[in-house]
Amino acid sequence: MATIFSKIIAGEIPCFKVAENDQFLAFLDIQPLRKGHVLVIPKTEVDYIFDMENEHLSEMLVFAKQVAHKIKAVFPCRKVGVTVIGLEVPHAHIHLIPINGVSDMNFAQEKLQLSSDELAEIALQISNA
Repeated sequence: MATIFSKIIAGEIPCFKVAENDQFLAFLDIQPLRKGHVLVIPKTEVDYIFDMENEHLSEMLVFAKQVAHKIKAVFPCRKVGVTVIGLEVPHAHIHLIPINGVSDMNFAQEKLQLSSDELAEIALQISNA
């Protein structure tokens, strides 16, 4: 069964894309912890990130690094935090979140409610950075 991320990759579900190549896709989390919260996913469906082949995982991290630099250019912050949880969607993914402190990555906190227009503007800013 295809995951929601596989449907996004296939174009069946829209997303706010910030970067893409032949192997990976980066798009905004629609329930972000902070403005600029991006998900990075492999285009091949793998449930658990540590089941990925070593080379593919390494390439995903390099792709995520490029996206993180774009996020930091648009959302000045101390760092872009990296989190892998993997419980909510059975498709490997990395969360990139602009942070100024560790509490900025608390997934138990209330998520931001941003409009489609706000998300589209953020995606455009990051992709153009």
